[in-house]
Amino acid sequence: MNHNASQVRNIRYFSNKKIKYLWNSSSETFQKLKAHDGKISCSFFHQTQELQAEEITRRQQFYGVNAIVVRVTPIIKLLFTQVLNPFYVFQIFSVILWFNDEYYYYAGCILVVSIISLSVQIYETRTMQRTLKHTVTGTDNVTVLRNEYTLESSESLVPGDVIEMPRHGCTMQCDAVLLTGNCIVNESMLTGESVPVTKTPLPNPRLTPSLPDKSFSMADHSRHILFCGTNVIQTRYYGDHRVKAVVLRTGFLTAKGELVRSILFPKPVDFKFSQDSMKFILVLALISMAGMIYTLVLMIERGDTTKLIFLRTLDLITIVVPPALPAAMTIGIVFAQNRLKLQNIFCISPRSINLCGALNTFCFDKTGTLTEDGLDLLGVVLSESGTFQNEEKNIAKLGRCAFLYGMATCHSLTIIDTELTGDPLDKKMFDATQWTLDEPGEDTSRYDVFMPTIVRPSTPDVVQDSHSLTDNQIGIVRQFPFSSNLQRMSVIVRTLGQKNFDLYVKGSPEMIASLCKADSIPKDFQQILSSYTLQGYRVIALAWKSLKKMGYVKVQRAQRELMEKDLSFLGLMILENRLKVETVPIIRELHSANIRTIMVTGDNMLTALSVAYDCRMVQPSEHIILTQVVHNSTDEQPALRWTYADNSSMRVQEVSTRMNRHDLVALDIDDTNRFHFAITGKSWALLRQYYSHVIPKLVVRGTIFARFAPEQKQQLIEALQEVGYYVGMCGDGANDCGALKTAHAGISLSEAEASVASPFTSKEANISCVCNVVREGRAALVTSFGIFKFMACYSLTQFLSVCILYWFGANLTDFTFLYIDMFLLTSLSITFGYTQAYPRLVPKAPQVSLLAPLPILSIALQMCVVLPVQLLVWLFTTRQPWFEPLVPNEDEDYTCHEVTVVFLVSSFQYVTTAVVFSKGAPYRKTVFSNYAFLINIIIAIAINVYLTMYPFEWLVSLMELKLPPSLEFRGLIVGVAIINFLLCYLLEV
Repeated sequence: MNHNASQVRNIRYFSNKKIKYLWNSSSETFQKLKAHDGKISCSFFHQTQELQAEEITRRQQFYGVNAIVVRVTPIIKLLFTQVLNPFYVFQIFSVILWFNDEYYYYAGCILVVSIISLSVQIYETRTMQRTLKHTVTGTDNVTVLRNEYTLESSESLVPGDVIEMPRHGCTMQCDAVLLTGNCIVNESMLTGESVPVTKTPLPNPRLTPSLPDKSFSMADHSRHILFCGTNVIQTRYYGDHRVKAVVLRTGFLTAKGELVRSILFPKPVDFKFSQDSMKFILVLALISMAGMIYTLVLMIERGDTTKLIFLRTLDLITIVVPPALPAAMTIGIVFAQNRLKLQNIFCISPRSINLCGALNTFCFDKTGTLTEDGLDLLGVVLSESGTFQNEEKNIAKLGRCAFLYGMATCHSLTIIDTELTGDPLDKKMFDATQWTLDEPGEDTSRYDVFMPTIVRPSTPDVVQDSHSLTDNQIGIVRQFPFSSNLQRMSVIVRTLGQKNFDLYVKGSPEMIASLCKADSIPKDFQQILSSYTLQGYRVIALAWKSLKKMGYVKVQRAQRELMEKDLSFLGLMILENRLKVETVPIIRELHSANIRTIMVTGDNMLTALSVAYDCRMVQPSEHIILTQVVHNSTDEQPALRWTYADNSSMRVQEVSTRMNRHDLVALDIDDTNRFHFAITGKSWALLRQYYSHVIPKLVVRGTIFARFAPEQKQQLIEALQEVGYYVGMCGDGANDCGALKTAHAGISLSEAEASVASPFTSKEANISCVCNVVREGRAALVTSFGIFKFMACYSLTQFLSVCILYWFGANLTDFTFLYIDMFLLTSLSITFGYTQAYPRLVPKAPQVSLLAPLPILSIALQMCVVLPVQLLVWLFTTRQPWFEPLVPNEDEDYTCHEVTVVFLVSSFQYVTTAVVFSKGAPYRKTVFSNYAFLINIIIAIAINVYLTMYPFEWLVSLMELKLPPSLEFRGLIVGVAIINFLLCYLLEV
């Protein structure tokens, strides 16, 4: 299963959702097939040799062909699968029943509509499968080590193969761990982040015996992994040496395979509305059972034939449980998805749209989401001999110094298509130096066998003569990429003409300070840092050390942990990270809608606090309480402390400074103002370990979560969901992937039209999309509610009509059923969802439970009007002098006054329920803005009035109607319909 695949000869397995599960005879369980990312040490990959032919065959039996195969299902199989869907099974049952009951026209129309619907579904499914297959299927020729390096099809790759990365880039066809050289990779397909990232070789512990041989981890070593589906733009190599990697995972086990699986087999949306709708259908089924008993008793007493009793009894099930309900429920979602697309918001999970209507909490990343991507360099504060100098705003005045060299070299910038590309912070920092960057070329051969990136001054203001220019050419010979967990990046450089290599490190001030020699850190470090972060500035620290007595080979083999210590502190870079224009009004609108806002960021706590105040996530009159878990090395149990952020010396009145794990947390807040909790990622980790019972209480009032690693952001989302919040997440898609996928509604700000990193992708790089998504979600949810109630009332109205008619042995005729179901129901259901979302968010969120008292009462009150009106019209008809009762006959001719008046009055009732359930403000615009629905209502009322008052004789004959001879009585039916509408409308309002 791992690197001992050759030891297994006979295997038992099964496949589920494209993944194999192998039988483990030791534990007597089936276990998911894993590749080379199991319990393996990092040194294992560096010991990898070429695989023998027999071993390759065995591994291909295990892992299969290295291809993400999306098969286009044959039409016959699709047809068979769709027909077995409960919806179509019920339709087939209904059509057979209606044909037996001689409802030929109605059954025929339903059959035609079902066939068309089935054909459309099959067509759309095959189109989606073809599109997905075209998108994800890809093969390429790969240089792989098989005795010698040969060109092979990527489909033949197996975990453990050693491959060579081409010098001019490629698209990865597998997951592979990089062993030598550097690769610049675009991972936008996976993360939504368009900025290229640099992948570096996996550290080799064997070259540094003093370091422990760590276990390989996909999460911890992601910066050394080339993921399937990503584009390798460039490779950086050592002279003629190969850039090598070891195949890690293939096929559906890869990162791309996981994403394709998530599309093919989406995670079920666990939403109360969906669960309640199924329960309500069961309630309708129970009502039909009551109707069946009523019909059975009635027809047995009347002495009807067994066949007729059987048909009429089963017919009630097809009336009460509408087979069109599932399709009708998606109407609001489809229209909402189309409206979002017009606003440059793309959705790959339509089922998530209704969930957006229930959101009551929204989490935001800070940098690039709440604040601008671009940073303005305010200035630098250098440290000399352990003392901070005055702030310098003009970088050109720094002259030749280690701080300037650090700014010029400590970055991951690269040139792609003649344009400098990379992280916005790195670009702003490098541009301020007025230096230029040159990619590897023939002139870089002066730096031994490695061909590094060169940086050099570009203006005479920086360097005065050609000799100085030569001396200031610096080659970046090795890069340790930025890591969210480590909160830093570093580079090893060598100045031309110098023998020594130098190390420059850039990162969060707290982290850099912890790696520096104590005597190099100014005594007022924390004070100066706080003075900037409290103003909302982003602060980056730089440090340096000379790598004496280290040659080129040692530098390339050196472990990061050994390099990044005993540094000399150089100073601080002060960057202004301005709020985006849209941030404050959107946060204000969310608060006015009673949607809680939370900031979860990897940035400094003080900067996060400042931004929280600036964007009004926290009001000026409100207090922030810092939650700190302090772990003393001498104590096993850490202390849990609560202090005010604006006065750290003032403690919140605590129960104790050190609590047992199961003690209750009781805080005595000395003021009546609202308060917020804030916590760092370090304290969060300790809190989860020692005080896990505090987390539910913390997240209820927590607003600022700073220095959070990507996995901690995901943990926060899960903690909020566990206490009952419907959580949204908005981020840039890079470090927020896990949180974006975990949230009920994740929105990725990306230039890509759709990103698999989250259900929603906004091409507008600001948080205005959040309010748009919530508005459309609320509108879709209210539409789904309305359609569901309309469909339920339609079924119950027709059920009551039929039960009344069964009383005297009649039923609705073929064409009256056809008119109600095919014209009224279908057209009203479709146009119902055209109503657009309300332009503003209101404080109260829409109802999410169908089984709550209000929706149940709403439907019940409507039926309390529908039934008496039908009964009164029928009874009043029987009292008229011209009334002719139905004479039972063997031909089942139901042309009579009773059937006609019940049909006419119920036709108006269907239109009435559609209107009263088509709610407008505060979640949707007024019904008068939905012109399609309005025209549909007008046409439906006009036809109903026409059928009641002055229908053509051929139409009367076709629909088997027997109109009352009295024109006044027909007018009375229209008048009763108006009264019915007024009563229903008043009850619903």
